[in-house]
Amino acid sequence: MLKDVKIPEISENVTSGTIVEVLVKAGDTVAVDDVLVEMETEKAVVEIPSPYAGKISEVLVEAGDEKNVGDVIVRIETDKGGAGEEDEDGATQAQETAADEDRQAAAPAEKEEDPEDSPEAIAKDDAAPDKEAPQEVIEEQKQPESRRSAAAQGTGASQARSETGATPAPAAPSVRRLARELGVNIHAVRGSGLDGRISQTDVNDYVKAHMTGKQVASGRVAMDEPSAAYQPKLPDFSRWGTVRKEKLETVRRLTAENTGAAWRIVPHVTQFDEADITDLQVFMAKHGKQAEKQGGKLTLTAVLMKVCAAALVRFPAFNASIDMANEALIFKDYVHIGLAVDTSRGLLVPVIRDVQDKGIIDLAVEIVDTAQRARSKKIKPDEFEGASFTISNQGGIGGVGFTPVVVWPQAAILGISRARRMLIEKEGEFVPRTMLPLSLSYDHRIVDGADAARFMDFICRSLEQGLTILL
Repeated sequence: MLKDVKIPEISENVTSGTIVEVLVKAGDTVAVDDVLVEMETEKAVVEIPSPYAGKISEVLVEAGDEKNVGDVIVRIETDKGGAGEEDEDGATQAQETAADEDRQAAAPAEKEEDPEDSPEAIAKDDAAPDKEAPQEVIEEQKQPESRRSAAAQGTGASQARSETGATPAPAAPSVRRLARELGVNIHAVRGSGLDGRISQTDVNDYVKAHMTGKQVASGRVAMDEPSAAYQPKLPDFSRWGTVRKEKLETVRRLTAENTGAAWRIVPHVTQFDEADITDLQVFMAKHGKQAEKQGGKLTLTAVLMKVCAAALVRFPAFNASIDMANEALIFKDYVHIGLAVDTSRGLLVPVIRDVQDKGIIDLAVEIVDTAQRARSKKIKPDEFEGASFTISNQGGIGGVGFTPVVVWPQAAILGISRARRMLIEKEGEFVPRTMLPLSLSYDHRIVDGADAARFMDFICRSLEQGLTILL
């Protein structure tokens, strides 16, 4: 029996990814849980296993392909009732039917000749809700016209384009139909799929963004989705010399999108300070072997992570997020700290969870393990989620200071630069001390300058007093 293997749900909010490597070919025999392909998604590489045992009949993907959750990657010829199979009259038939529907919906000829896109069909759909439409769609149609109009914002000139019979939007018939029912011009929706293909999730996200913007209690309009900012057109650089173009790697693309969105949203301010870590270096040398015995390395990052956790508990605004739509601050009772890791693929930020409950040695071990898995592509997608604060340590590379970009929707990020020996005046004499430059970027909507100065002073005094301040 021929079985379709689809890309499964990987983690929350992950809808697509890039095929990194295909590990099977037509004719190969596989067992249940054998890895078929590796896919990079949301800064992590995940393995897609086979849910069936049998022979590979067809491989439908290649390295470099952009695929969505639910796309078929291979077809497997199995024996009826074999290991890992479902009953052919049950869920398996439903899966095969869904696969056939997906293939039919993606066919270009049907997309262009879809009778649902005719003026008669549009008029009919606008007149009455579809009985099979999702409940949230039907409820949306019941809303007053003043609220539904929010979903149609930004349609302007593109509305005329759809009405004049231009090329249909890159979306399945069911997606275009959903857009019409919600009063959305589908040409204004930004598709997240391959070649800009629009999914139902894209349509729903578009509606939510505009509905939120119109329902702010104070009457102010909330900001649209950060990634939807205007991008000016680049000049033709080849006019001035030879150029070459390379496709953005997944990590670089996500970094560009996220940092760009954060810079547009967050009013950044950076607080600078220096900490005397001369005595701390003695502390680290004394306890370093203890960390090594447990498989870790006692570094400034591990120490600072523990110090920052104490500071975040003492100054909860730095562990909060701002909800402008509802005019509220969201305070977190946990401390999950993102750790910027420099890898061959670019900057990754995995998360160390519940830092407030862990000792420095435990953190040192976990940091080594997490960084190694991030660099070897063995880290899971959900390990990049949920951070409430971030640390970026460039001390091993160099520099005397930098202004890190806040990872929205967090409130702050701490930057660490290279420590250096300096002559510092103490009790009337100049003595050599090791000074560590620190830079704290923060969201000025949440944090005031005086609070940032106190936050940094707490961190510096904690490091200078051999961590005794934590007692």
